[in-house]
Amino acid sequence: MNSELPTSVSIVEVGPRDGLQNEAGVIALQDKVTLINQLTEAGLKRIEAGSFVSPKWVPQMADSADVLATINRAQGVIYSALTPNMRGFEAAVNAGADEVAIFGAASEAFSQKNINCSIAESLERFSQVMDAAKQQDIRVRGYVSCVLGCPYEGEISPSKVAEVSKLMYDMGCYEISLGDTIGVGTPRKTAQMLDAVLAVVPKQALAVHFHDTYGQALANILVALNYGISNVDSAVAGLGGCPYAKGASGNVASEDVVYMLNGMGIDCGVDLKALVAAGMRISQALNKVNQSKVANALSDK
Repeated sequence: MNSELPTSVSIVEVGPRDGLQNEAGVIALQDKVTLINQLTEAGLKRIEAGSFVSPKWVPQMADSADVLATINRAQGVIYSALTPNMRGFEAAVNAGADEVAIFGAASEAFSQKNINCSIAESLERFSQVMDAAKQQDIRVRGYVSCVLGCPYEGEISPSKVAEVSKLMYDMGCYEISLGDTIGVGTPRKTAQMLDAVLAVVPKQALAVHFHDTYGQALANILVALNYGISNVDSAVAGLGGCPYAKGASGNVASEDVVYMLNGMGIDCGVDLKALVAAGMRISQALNKVNQSKVANALSDK
């Protein structure tokens, strides 16, 4: 591992989508809109605002078009949406998504459970979306799930992660987000996985997406930073989980990531105090305990 810390990091805030999609109760449209507006005011430049998937599978995202229509958009901020197929892509574009994301997996079993098809079939399905996005000059981000472990298959080979990442990059995804969907990764395994992926995809085109199930997310992010990776996914208040991965707790909290980056002298352009306020508000609206250690520490003072 080469120590080449970036001077700045781009945080991709996934709370409004990946964070809220796993909530059991109904979430009011206004709560989602207020959350995104507060995240924008806190200085986040990349916000995943919704998902255009079947409401039968992910009912919490059924109002994503209304969310995108209602938020206060700020210049220079990208409001993106997850799109599993052409129907979702068209709906996202019509709703005004600035960017879309597609999602694959490094695990065959997870791919079947998550999107009801094999890895190869999922990538074939996305080729239509890639073509349409290219024609409309819309950037596409690619997610690779289960890069450090799968709830059905167990350990995942770094070479498999590299293979799927390269396929998505070669298809035209400008950035590949490597997701530890069930949060089982540890620093050494993260390094081994990144060694394999970086052999086939440039570091500028990589992001990391760690869940904090076992409390390893910040340690794993630090490994990625030492590789020079400068794109990090996180969710305000540590919201989230995975509806298809039993026991997977939330994403790493954005507040905790920002605190760590600030302490390392790495610029991320986010107002921590405003971010904490956004996390506290959505946690109260959801009647949940805020999962961010930093938010809780600062709010106790």
